[in-house]
Amino acid sequence: MADSPVAIVAANLREAMRFFGQATGRGGIYERDGITVIDSGIDYAVFNISIFGPPPIAGRRDFTTRLKTPEAHFDSRRVRWSHWVCVDLLPTEIRNRADEVFRSHGLRRLTDAPGMIAPRLLPPSRPLPPILWRRVQDTESRLAFAHITSHSFEIPFETCKDVYEPEPAWRGSYRGYVGFEQGQPVCTAAIVVAAGVIGIYSVGTLPGYRRRGLAEALLRAVLADVSSETGMSSFALQSTRAGYHLYRRMGFEDVGRFAVYLT
Repeated sequence: MADSPVAIVAANLREAMRFFGQATGRGGIYERDGITVIDSGIDYAVFNISIFGPPPIAGRRDFTTRLKTPEAHFDSRRVRWSHWVCVDLLPTEIRNRADEVFRSHGLRRLTDAPGMIAPRLLPPSRPLPPILWRRVQDTESRLAFAHITSHSFEIPFETCKDVYEPEPAWRGSYRGYVGFEQGQPVCTAAIVVAAGVIGIYSVGTLPGYRRRGLAEALLRAVLADVSSETGMSSFALQSTRAGYHLYRRMGFEDVGRFAVYLT
């Protein structure tokens, strides 16, 4: 049986999050029964991640057993951490009161986001500016990616630099891109090819350059390039509130609910 659309989005997300376990050189990725622990090596909760893997969770006892692994790991390191979850893949008994169940494990909901898939992109609904872009491959582009991410997602720059500046961070499946306006790096996007789709991450634009269509122009250019390279034409993401209407205009449809829970 083919994976459901929401399971495809979740599988692509699991692959993308592995980036943070290899980024700093001080962390690691630990696979256990039904859960992946991704340790960034720094004390920043959203970069220390646990995420459920297959098989599907059987019930509350299985849920609790799986969460014991990241609890023990990050408690021993005395660092904050987060759990990333597709709510729609949880058993009904947990799904219907997810916040309460996670709270019983010391985790509060930080964000929620629709998981979305587009089997193809719709044409732009407005003229987009021309944009120059380059893949993250050298120190300059890595620092630009860190700088823009810091402003876009309100993360301290030193933390972003710790994660995004090291060269080994970019040796896996996570590919970063930077877009330029008049020679200045102003927007970012990242993609991960996994689970039969091109996953989209880290879409952001510097304040002062927003609402000009720059991020959309970058994203469309990057996706066209990666589609040509891979032959894939289906795309997946988890949307922020700010990006939701843009993604709908681009042809994305909701397929499920995702959330991040934080210690």
